[in-house]
Amino acid sequence: METEVMELKNTVLGIELGSTRIKAVLLNEKHIPVASGSHEWENQLVNGVWTYSMDAIHGGLQACYADLKRDVKEKFGVTLTTVGAIGVSAMMHGYLPFDRDGKQLAEFRTWRNTMTGEAAEKLSALFDFNIPQRWSIAHLYQAILNGEEHVKDIAQLTTLAGYIHYVLTGEKVMGVGEASGMFPIDSDTLDYDEAMVQKFDAVHGQPWKLRDVLPKVLNAGDCGGTLTEAGARFLDPAGDLRHGIPVAPCEGDAGTGMVATDSVRVRTGNVSAGTSDFAMLVTDHALGVHREIDMVTTPAGAPVAMVHCNNCTSDINAWVSLFGEFAGLIGADVDRGTLFTMLFNKALEGDADCGGLLSFNYYSGEGVTDLNEGRPVFLRTPDAKLSLANFMRTHLLSALATLKIGLDILTGEENVQVDKLCGHGGFFKTPGVGQKLLSAAVNAPVSVMETAGEGGPYGMALLCAYMLWKDEGESLPDYLDNKVFYGAKSSTVMADKADIDGFNKFLAAYKAAFPVEKTAVEVF
Repeated sequence: METEVMELKNTVLGIELGSTRIKAVLLNEKHIPVASGSHEWENQLVNGVWTYSMDAIHGGLQACYADLKRDVKEKFGVTLTTVGAIGVSAMMHGYLPFDRDGKQLAEFRTWRNTMTGEAAEKLSALFDFNIPQRWSIAHLYQAILNGEEHVKDIAQLTTLAGYIHYVLTGEKVMGVGEASGMFPIDSDTLDYDEAMVQKFDAVHGQPWKLRDVLPKVLNAGDCGGTLTEAGARFLDPAGDLRHGIPVAPCEGDAGTGMVATDSVRVRTGNVSAGTSDFAMLVTDHALGVHREIDMVTTPAGAPVAMVHCNNCTSDINAWVSLFGEFAGLIGADVDRGTLFTMLFNKALEGDADCGGLLSFNYYSGEGVTDLNEGRPVFLRTPDAKLSLANFMRTHLLSALATLKIGLDILTGEENVQVDKLCGHGGFFKTPGVGQKLLSAAVNAPVSVMETAGEGGPYGMALLCAYMLWKDEGESLPDYLDNKVFYGAKSSTVMADKADIDGFNKFLAAYKAAFPVEKTAVEVF
């Protein structure tokens, strides 16, 4: 990339606010990442609510952008003053209500909360459509059922991505994939399901109509507005960023993960595995209603069956930190990244069924297995083979177990077919390990792209590129296949029969021992 300032107009910027890291990725016109920035953060449990403070949201986003600016300056000797387009993504779902003056009416309630069981159950029955607890409409209806005083004053209900998009552009809009995690979408109209909207308006008893408070739905390729002067100052308080930049419709992390793995075409799928893990399978036929399955959409509005698990790598991270503390105690300080790599690789040496060890990785509640709270639990039989390899393999398989339970419904009961399954996220960072174990879980080949480590912000940047550079009438799947991922490098792994049989044996023990997890929640 040239160091001329005008070359910046031929770049696109994707930013994603993930659960543990905010990351920005800058792509050139060849869709190649050329610069990045990041900022680490963590959610907080405040008065029983998983949340991020507004100060943390604002400060974290600005710190991430400042880190990107530094990277651009170091690599190219120019100050980042403009780009061709910007797009923002974030964790889907949750609850961010505002009044007509823009005042925040309640704490940000993230996807991780499992406090909306009554609302989710009643709405699922009302719509004859599964409404998971983390969806925005479930949070809204639960607040209504709770009689929360602020509800009558809501003028805008949005998600984290929708909020940031509004701050940057002044537009109350979002991409269809993100919107599908707020309220059910009709894939024919690419808008909220009108019959369900009317049913909700008939029962909620509030002075507003649902469409008046929800964001307007846009499709991939639409323009979501332009960066305002105030938005530019917000993102870059140093004052270098110019306003007027086109902004793509914001998307959720599920949608950007689909784009980043070229998994938006029918019969493709991807598994994103980090703090949470979820599988997205683009379907070619209507499905029945299952409490364990979300129906959302791609950023282009195609229906997607989603198995979402609140818990994936948090328990692994905790154990790795413990091993790191021990290493330091004996004077063998090891870089955290190196420690992860060593321990993940060690897991491949373990018994295929983990040798009598078992763990439940539930830091929080889990919708698929119907738990409102979680307790991380490790257990073993007296004659178990307690080795480091078995211990690590146990925690890696535990991270996939709940996902497998949900996927079995899709591939078994609903006969959903998948021609290609891609993995991305931190679980796959150590080459070959997470990939092989996921293949054992799903009994299918799993591919990981060379660019998979870029994740959601890369996918969001690609949506910006599609908005700017698509040909007339060119679909998002065609754009990705022909202009982005054609000839892309990837590795594909198929687990052997011993690993597949071992995972199945582990999962059978996991299901049989599940009352232990339930009891732990009840008594500890």
